[in-house]
Amino acid sequence: MSEVCDAARFLLLDEAFPGRKKVQVVELRGTRKVEVYPVELLLVPHRDMGTPHSAQFSQIDSIDLVLRTAREKFLVRPEKETRLWVKNSQGSFERLCNTRVTVLDAALKSGQLVVMETRSKDGTWPSAQPQAGNKASKEDEDFQGQPGICGLTNLGNTCFMNSALQCLSNVPQLTEYFLKNRYLEELNFCNPLGMKGEIAEAYADLVKQAWSGHHRSIVPQVFKTKVGHFASQFLGYQQHDSQELLSFLLDGLHEDLNRVKKKEYVELCDAAGRPDHEVAQEAWQNHKRRNDSVIVDTFHGLFKSTLVCPDCGNVSVTFDPFCYLSVPLPVSHKRVMEVFFVSMDPRRKPEQHRLVVPKKGKISDLCVALAKHTGVSPERMMVADVFSHRFYKIYQLEESLSSILDRDDIFIYEVSGRSAICENSREDVVLPIYLRERTPARDYNNSYYGLMLFGHPLLVSVPRDRLSWDSLYHILLYRLSRYVTRPSSDDEDDGDEKDMAAKDSIPKPGHVAGGSSQNPGPEQAGPSSGVAGGSRAPVNNSPGPSHWPQRARRKHLFTLQTVNSNGTSDRSNFNEDTHGVSSSSQPYIAIDWEPEMKKRYYNEVEAEGYVKHDCVGYVLKKAPVRLRECIELFTTMETLEKENPWFCPSCKQHQLATKKLDLWKLPETLIIHLKRFSYTRFSREKLDTLVEFPIRDLDFSEFVKPQNESAPELYKYDLIAVSNHYGGLRDGHYTTFACNKDSGQWHYFDDNSVSPVTENQIESKAAYVLFYQRQDVARRAKPQPDLSDPPAPPACGQPPNSEFMDVN
Repeated sequence: MSEVCDAARFLLLDEAFPGRKKVQVVELRGTRKVEVYPVELLLVPHRDMGTPHSAQFSQIDSIDLVLRTAREKFLVRPEKETRLWVKNSQGSFERLCNTRVTVLDAALKSGQLVVMETRSKDGTWPSAQPQAGNKASKEDEDFQGQPGICGLTNLGNTCFMNSALQCLSNVPQLTEYFLKNRYLEELNFCNPLGMKGEIAEAYADLVKQAWSGHHRSIVPQVFKTKVGHFASQFLGYQQHDSQELLSFLLDGLHEDLNRVKKKEYVELCDAAGRPDHEVAQEAWQNHKRRNDSVIVDTFHGLFKSTLVCPDCGNVSVTFDPFCYLSVPLPVSHKRVMEVFFVSMDPRRKPEQHRLVVPKKGKISDLCVALAKHTGVSPERMMVADVFSHRFYKIYQLEESLSSILDRDDIFIYEVSGRSAICENSREDVVLPIYLRERTPARDYNNSYYGLMLFGHPLLVSVPRDRLSWDSLYHILLYRLSRYVTRPSSDDEDDGDEKDMAAKDSIPKPGHVAGGSSQNPGPEQAGPSSGVAGGSRAPVNNSPGPSHWPQRARRKHLFTLQTVNSNGTSDRSNFNEDTHGVSSSSQPYIAIDWEPEMKKRYYNEVEAEGYVKHDCVGYVLKKAPVRLRECIELFTTMETLEKENPWFCPSCKQHQLATKKLDLWKLPETLIIHLKRFSYTRFSREKLDTLVEFPIRDLDFSEFVKPQNESAPELYKYDLIAVSNHYGGLRDGHYTTFACNKDSGQWHYFDDNSVSPVTENQIESKAAYVLFYQRQDVARRAKPQPDLSDPPAPPACGQPPNSEFMDVN
């Protein structure tokens, strides 16, 4: 016989059999049915699963009724939090998360085991504690500390998550919302934009543990797993941004706790000439029709956005909700760059300079700044990026400085400055010079020798009429004279005189190994023996090595070899017996040293030496900025970028309109994100400018339109938490300053370490995300002091020093 049959048929059974158990008429999916056999469940507490208690329920009864029945049977106190698990046919247990569904919807059958679990007084669930951790859990239960003063274990580069959680945990009204279990009535399990209540429950577990007062620190492993499950960008253990996690968490909590179960379609309307207050009220009501949660109540405000078309003058006014303010920092238009200046005088060591240049300047601006220190004309300078003993790039004067990163090694060479004015004038050719050393290759017969780059490359300008191997050899020997020792007459090599005599076409400046005939000193070599040439880069139309006479077979201190820009020989184009390389090759020259000759004549210590100019001690002072300046910059009118135009409904075209944002409605808790990380096409940097922000009485009255003069407390805020970031772009560490809602004492949270601090320690260059609470809300939510509680400990501890911060 079926358990549920037509109502009319079983009403006759009650009349025919008066002693029979009373049947129940129920409404199942729009049809009236008679329930003959109720569902009989076996209820057990988690602490004692050996003695089940049976209880009968109708299929239309809610899971909440099952929970309440279990609480009554097992005498659970009202303040205790409980949840249910059901044992399925496979023998595993599943959570009955949604207590608002019916027994029928939960697919519960007679004879199923339902387990009631009670949260421990330390905020944990017994089922979430591993067996090995039972002893530690018992020790935590015995510990009694200040609620909320609880660290979070770093699971591996999760300091960004810990910092965001500590800030959010110290928002009083949000924490009270979870501690008093108000979230249980608002969990939204059917929101397609939500996370089935899992993020809200995981966050609630953290809050209850942190504010139980029974933990010195907790391990947020379950929460980390949930976040990675719903946001793949946070999977693994890479470093992330605390503000990005905060944005995800606020959005996830909002959707999991959204009171709107079915979102209706809302059409966004422009002002169309209507009064601002009317349009703003309509926009806020439309927002609340789709979004209504404790997150909206606590963190959401309203912008006024004004767009003006530059062509037709059409004005568009809209009101948009916001959850936090991302305010820019006033950026200096100057930039400090460190460079090495290489003089043409070989006796002078390279000089390190620290130059102040326009941030959006050009390479020519860098040369002008260096000219003020050296007295060398900018026209006689050439800028190159040196990386791994070779030229990574040789810059043109008109190129932007933004293409140079702070970590690049920039060398500026003094050049002859002689360029072609007329056809008969003398012009220099620029030759990039590399240094290489022959090293035995790992070959079984040691017959092949490899070549290894070393030292700093040079840019040498050579007159066109001296483009011969012997002339170039003596020019380079003079250029290297500061750290290359000339051999004495006793050290001269016994060259092959017959070969030398046969090469009548080769210019003979004298004994090429440093003999006594001609000494190519400054008088002979002249300015051309310096580094780099008058042209701004190695020129392709200059007579290349292919037009040079063949080099002599005489053994020098070093040999010369044409190479490519990477410093390797292009053997497909090279032919020792003919004319060197093809005319299309870039004229890069390598100075190749034999190990013994290099060890004997090359002074590596002297070659690597440099001096620091007085300007190196200069530090560009970054004046501190006030938080008010950042907000003013945020509300300043700006013109849209080309990548983000606005479609004007009047012109029917995309326009680079002017845009202005104003604050219209402020939330109870205002989150201010300081945009310290700057990203451009060529550079990424962190702004370590000190932002001065008030601890109390941050007044927004001048930024909010319109103002309610009768309620000035609606615009005044007090600081309650700060997320800090120490370090740079590639690595860093996040910490938190937070004010305890119960004691009013500020604490410094550094992962699992917590220490009290004073208010004058809070402001620093590391401040990244600020949490402010409106003063009227703070007064309304402030608990009455309990005389039985011990007084708060005095503020103590040392201020955190960014120089000694642990870096992930």
